Amino acid sequence: MAADSMEIDDSLYSRQRYVLGDSAMHQMAQSSVFLSGMGGLGIEIGRAVTLHDTKQCETWDLGSNFFIRKEDVLNQRQRVEAVCPRVAELNPYVHVDLSSSALDDDTDLSFLSKYQCVILTEARLSLQKRVNEFCHSQQPPIRFIGCDAYGICVRVFCDFGEEFEVSDPTGEEPKEIFIQSITQDSPGVVTCMDNQPHGLQTGQSVVFREVNGMVELNGTARQVSVLSPHSFAIGDTSQLLPYVHGGFFVLVKTPKTYRFETIERQLCDPQVMTPDFSKPEAPLQIHAAMLALDTFQEQHKLVRCLSTTARGTLSPLAAAVGGLASQEALKAITGKFAPLQQWFYLDAIEVVKPLQSLSPEEFFPRGDRYDGLRACIGESMCLELHKLRVFMVGCGAIGCEMLKNFALPSSFLVLLSYCISDPDLIEKSNLNRQFLFRPHHIQKPKSTTAAEATHDINPDLHVDAHLNKVCPATENIYSDSFYSRLNLVVTALDNVEARRYVDSRCVSNQRPLLDSGTMGTKGHTEIIVPNLTESYNSHRDPPEEEIPFCTLKSFPSVIEHTIQWARDKFENAFAHKPSMYNSFWLTHSSAEVVLQRIQAGESLEGSFQVIKLLSRRPSQWEQCVAIARLKFEKYFKRKAIQLLHSFPLDTRLKDGSLFWQSPKRPPAPIDFDLKDNLHFTFIVSTARLFAGIYNIPYSEKDLSEETVSRILADVKIPEYRPSEKCIETDETVKKPDQMKMPQSSEEEREAITQLEQAIAANSVTPESLQMSPLQFEKDDDSNGHMDFVASASALRARMYSIEPADRLKTKRIAGKIIPAIATATAAVAGLVALELIKVVGGYGFESFKNCFFNLAIPVVVLTEPAPVKRTLIRDNIYFSIWDCWTIFGHEDFTLSDLMNAVREKYGIEPTMVVHGVKMLYVPVMPGHSKRLKLTMQKLIKPSVDRRYVDLTVSFAPEADGDEDLPGPPVRYYFTQSSHWF
Repeated sequence: MAADSMEIDDSLYSRQRYVLGDSAMHQMAQSSVFLSGMGGLGIEIGRAVTLHDTKQCETWDLGSNFFIRKEDVLNQRQRVEAVCPRVAELNPYVHVDLSSSALDDDTDLSFLSKYQCVILTEARLSLQKRVNEFCHSQQPPIRFIGCDAYGICVRVFCDFGEEFEVSDPTGEEPKEIFIQSITQDSPGVVTCMDNQPHGLQTGQSVVFREVNGMVELNGTARQVSVLSPHSFAIGDTSQLLPYVHGGFFVLVKTPKTYRFETIERQLCDPQVMTPDFSKPEAPLQIHAAMLALDTFQEQHKLVRCLSTTARGTLSPLAAAVGGLASQEALKAITGKFAPLQQWFYLDAIEVVKPLQSLSPEEFFPRGDRYDGLRACIGESMCLELHKLRVFMVGCGAIGCEMLKNFALPSSFLVLLSYCISDPDLIEKSNLNRQFLFRPHHIQKPKSTTAAEATHDINPDLHVDAHLNKVCPATENIYSDSFYSRLNLVVTALDNVEARRYVDSRCVSNQRPLLDSGTMGTKGHTEIIVPNLTESYNSHRDPPEEEIPFCTLKSFPSVIEHTIQWARDKFENAFAHKPSMYNSFWLTHSSAEVVLQRIQAGESLEGSFQVIKLLSRRPSQWEQCVAIARLKFEKYFKRKAIQLLHSFPLDTRLKDGSLFWQSPKRPPAPIDFDLKDNLHFTFIVSTARLFAGIYNIPYSEKDLSEETVSRILADVKIPEYRPSEKCIETDETVKKPDQMKMPQSSEEEREAITQLEQAIAANSVTPESLQMSPLQFEKDDDSNGHMDFVASASALRARMYSIEPADRLKTKRIAGKIIPAIATATAAVAGLVALELIKVVGGYGFESFKNCFFNLAIPVVVLTEPAPVKRTLIRDNIYFSIWDCWTIFGHEDFTLSDLMNAVREKYGIEPTMVVHGVKMLYVPVMPGHSKRLKLTMQKLIKPSVDRRYVDLTVSFAPEADGDEDLPGPPVRYYFTQSSHWF
């Protein structure tokens, strides 16, 4: 939020713009916010213009405010003076003022009139009510947020005025839903395509586009009455022209007005949000208890100093509620997303329930940074936290927030590593939500930089930063021995496969795992505890819906299709083909040898594609421009001509319906026009990428319209005649593998001729057998990658009459960018860190909480984790994912010995033994009975450093005819002891 109007810096705000949009971002850029209170809560929502606080830095603050340092306490600095410059460092576009003047019952509040939003933390209820009344009475009203923490309980209160209009209550992007039919009736009924439920609610409105026949509907909005998941009524259509075919509709987002009351009016009849339905009475009980505590503190100043738990601070809880309150501040300023109405209470009562039997001395202050935490969980639990060893995988947005939470209340050891998907270096776009990093950290490693920044927050915290990937290739580093020394693992990842791998290692080594993730304003946390809960791999998200190959290739209907097509073209031309080219010549030593082998009738995989690339290889900039021009002709003109030749506009299907009807759109050929900026951008960006993979230099002058125009004047465009080739229309057909497709005799002869000519012309040099594959980089606007994708997508959209997307949306889809905002990140990190305390304390199953939230709506749902499932093998023998049976062998231990050992130790008759994908023993397989006498060493051939293998063993059922039963993994150790580490 900046005090002055500014041009939004895409590289800094990119992820946030995907969440809020341009309009909201510019409203933020012109906003002015007053924040009072620099304690733990204040700093979580402290990205504001004016920071206000009257207190002096104390040792207590070191446990809750990550911007206050030990030297600030020693030098007796004012909190706001210590915090202000460090907040200002976060964003050069934010003008940060400070104020330390008194704010009490006698203060003239007129100075608040210049702010759009006022946020109070650590303020007495009487002051909150007074400031709230002032804000509510202004015209327009000043948005008011109150945020309080009392040890294990926190609250947020919002009052945005008597009429607060929200432009977009949900923030969800409406989808284009294609129409199957519209009846000419009163009311008219719209039926959607079978595979697209409309997702509408009665009373909402939709706008129609591209309807054929009933053209009066196009561009108009109609209110809907839902009849079924695939149909709805839209009022009288009996006087309209009959519907013929095609068309789609889009939900119309209508503004919604929210009404708020002041604190005074809300005290007796509060509107509260319930985050945990296992204790629905908790919010109102906390509401009443906090009001009683406020009254008590007003009347008994001396006793107030002795209230320990209420004064304590659980910094993770402050982080979680701070994230929610921050999102409400953004809503107050931008008018986007549904605001909180009006109270939110969150407690961590499960953390302190098991501690009620401890002596009062456990909670007494000791004059150090941990007093705030000690007041909530006691000295013994603090000492357990100090001994903790945590492995955190990933150090991006969630990782940075997690480290802050680890640093404030404790001093345990964090083993910090990169994840499989994280970039190694800090980028400018990271600074917007990864608050351990500053501009001078750009291009430095994330993990080591985060470790240094965390050490600044708490010098007692031990952080061992790694630069390794966590994957099967590094299991020699992150071995079982490594996991055996850990207390728990925390993931801070944006990659499902990476999560699944880390989860499998935690299950294998019986280690708790705390997982979390965000997407825009949404977030989730999952707690995985050995022998109590399911693991991450116990459930599977539905697979991401793939775009059918024929849709991408020939029949796009929405902008997502054209963007994915352009992205695929980039990968194929500038990454896959150059990589394949290099691999081929690494395998085949010379062009002469390749020619001899092909002439001898050998089939060399990929040879046709490689020889084509070699024979057409450009050597200068002019040729790159010419190739780009021919690509334009192929992609945006010839493709359309061919399609319309194969399927003329009047083509009909077997049932008599038109071929070209929704969702299919007929293409229109595009004639090249250099004066069209989109055409020019495509030519230049494509030429640059070809120059890149072929290592051809070019200058800025070469990119000018004058130079490009001169080159194109000499490019001859061959006349195109449509062929009778078959165009795929079956949506179930997968993309063919060009490398493995059989070559025709004509293609083979052409390849031989091309290679002979290249050899004869002495053009086959060591340099010509090398290309430079490009890795798609969306955030570097100077490399031309996004220019190519954006222009190619927009041109294809134009060819198919699809509404184009702006560059920001194109970048998000092409780069598979997950929208991110710091508010959601703070919330998930705080909620996960709360569960860490429960794990350390060895709490029971009923204490743990998973969470899903969407701060846009807002909704917060806390639930118990899924209990671990136990499978009955027979009698009273059960197993779960956490079980692993062990057998210890020796050098002469045979497969028969293994099966006998399982039978004797576990009372089960083994019937089948499998190692990975290799079947070691299946009775019905020929020759397998002979394997029983072979040693396990010979059957598996373990590597030198491998001490055990996990086997899948099936067991005989109790009744004849039943199928064999699976059991838990059987871990076979090649030696007599498992204590090799």
